[in-house]
Amino acid sequence: MEPNLNVVLDQVGKDKGIDKTVLVEALEAAMLTAARKRFGLTTDMEARFNEETGEVEVYEFKKIVRKVENRAAEIAFEEAKNLDPELTEESVGDDIGIKVESADFGRIAAQTAKQVIIQRVREAERSNVFNEYKDRKGELVTGIARRFERGNIVVDLGRAEAVLPIREQVPRENYRMGDRIQAYVLDVLEVSKGPQVILSRTHPGLLIKLFEQEVPEIAEGIVLIETAAREPGVRAKIAVSSKDYDVDPVGACVGMKGARVQSVVQELRGEKIDIVPFDEDPARFVCNALSPAEVSRVLIDEANHAMEIVVPDDQLSLAIGRRGQNVRLAAQLTGWKIDITSETKVQEQREVAFRSLSRIEGLSEFVVQTLYNHGFRSAQDVMEAEDDFLASLPGFSAEAVVRVKAAAGKVVEIEADERNQERMAARVDATVMMAVYDAAAREREKLGGSASEADHARLLTLEGVTGLVQARLIEVGFDSPEDLYFERDAQNVSAATGIPLGKAKQLCLSACEWAQKATGKKAPIWQEALHKADVDEAKNYDTVAHAPPAPPAAPVAAE
Repeated sequence: MEPNLNVVLDQVGKDKGIDKTVLVEALEAAMLTAARKRFGLTTDMEARFNEETGEVEVYEFKKIVRKVENRAAEIAFEEAKNLDPELTEESVGDDIGIKVESADFGRIAAQTAKQVIIQRVREAERSNVFNEYKDRKGELVTGIARRFERGNIVVDLGRAEAVLPIREQVPRENYRMGDRIQAYVLDVLEVSKGPQVILSRTHPGLLIKLFEQEVPEIAEGIVLIETAAREPGVRAKIAVSSKDYDVDPVGACVGMKGARVQSVVQELRGEKIDIVPFDEDPARFVCNALSPAEVSRVLIDEANHAMEIVVPDDQLSLAIGRRGQNVRLAAQLTGWKIDITSETKVQEQREVAFRSLSRIEGLSEFVVQTLYNHGFRSAQDVMEAEDDFLASLPGFSAEAVVRVKAAAGKVVEIEADERNQERMAARVDATVMMAVYDAAAREREKLGGSASEADHARLLTLEGVTGLVQARLIEVGFDSPEDLYFERDAQNVSAATGIPLGKAKQLCLSACEWAQKATGKKAPIWQEALHKADVDEAKNYDTVAHAPPAPPAAPVAAE
C-alpha cells in the first residue's frame, strides 16, 4: 500500500513555510523526470497528483491505430479496448493515457526524482526568503555574526543569511563570531546562489530607524525626521520637525536627561549626534545645521544653490569643525553648498572691492555701495556686466552705463599694470635675496671658523652694533646682518630685543646699506629713513643707556 502524500506535503509545507501547491508541482516534475529517464525522453508522458488517493499518477499517452508501426507511440485498437472498454470505432486516431506504475521506474530514476524534489524545495525556500526580505528593504534587522569572508561579515537572520560588506562597515567597529549585529537592510538581490540580503551600518537610514525605535513621537508620526547626514563612527546630524506645536521635536529626540539619544549613541558605538530643528526657510535651516556655531550673516546665491555664511572670528573654527566636518555635514543635511567666511575676511574683501569700484570715474559712494550690494567686487565685474542689468540698478541709466563701463575698462588696465609691477618687484626681491645669501657665504669663507662665529663677527661690522647690542640681537635670533635685512620691520626688532625703536631703525638701515654694498645691487630699503629724533635716540642709547652702572648708595643708619 503506497503512502498518502497529503500528510507528508502538509508537514513539509508547515516546516519549510512552502505552499502545498509548490510542493505538488515539485512532485509532479520529479515523477515526470524519473519516468522519462526510464522510458525515454521522447515519450509523451504526464504526471498528475491525485488529491483523493494522495499519490502522483504518471500516464503515458499513445495514439490508437488499427495497425501498430511504432510501439513507442502507438497502440492497437483491440489492446486499447482492453484497457478502456468504453472505446468505440470512432476512437481510432485519438490518444489514450496508460498509467505507469512507479515501481517500474527503477533505482536510478527514483534517485533522479529525489534530486529534483530537493532542488525544487530549495528553490521554493529561496523564493520565500526573497519575497519576505524584498518588502523589508529599508528596515532594521538583528542577527548573529556567523563567519567572515574576505572582510565581509555573514550574519544569521534566522531564516536567511545576510552579508554586511566591508564597504558598509564602520571602521571603528570590530565584531567577533557570535556577536549581535543590528543593521539596516540596504538591498535584497536575487542571484544564482539564492537571495542575498545586503546590510549596512553606515547608511543614514540606520540612524533614522534607531530614532524611530527609541522615540515614540516619531513612531506615532508627531515628530518627523526630515533629513539626516552621517560620517559613520564619528559624527552625525539629523533635522527634526513637529506636527504638534506643543511638542518640541529636539527635546523629544533627546529625552529625559538625554536617555533616548544616548541609547542611539550606544548602538552606534559612541558616534556623536547633533539634533537640529528643521526650518522651511533655507537660511535659517543652514544656520541651525551649523550649530553650535553662531552665524552673523547669510548671503544666498540662488542660481548656484550656494550660501556664504559669515561668522565672528572666534566662531570660525567651530563653524568649520575638525577637518571641515561640521560644515561638510551641514551641507549634506541641507543640500546647499556652504562657504564659511570670518567677519574680518569679509571686511577685507569689502575694502578691496570698494577700493577697486571707487576708482571708476563718476561713481558716488551710494552707487559704489549699490554695486557692492548686487555682487560687484571689482571694476572687472562692472566692465563684464550686461548692459540691461546695470541699467536696472538705482542711479544708472542707459547713457550712464556706456560711460561707466568705459571708465571701468580704464581702471582694469591700471590694475593689470599694477599687478605686473608687483610681480616684477617680487622677482627682483628673489634675485636680491639670492645675492644677499651668496655675499654672506663669501664673507663667512673669508673670516673662517664656524658659521655661527663668522656671522656673529659680521654683526659687529654694522654701524651702531656694540658688544652689548650684538649680545641682545643674538639672544633673540638675529645672528647675522642678513637676518636684520630680511626682518623688514624695526618695530619687531625693538619689541623682540627691548632696544628702543630709534636704535632698531638705525640697525635695520645699517643692514640695508650692508646688503647694497655686499651685493653691488640696488637692494630695496624697506625701513623708513632715519629722522633726527631717531638718530638722537640711537646716540643716547649708545652713550647713556650703556654707561657703566653707578655704584650702590651707602646704607643709611637707622636713627
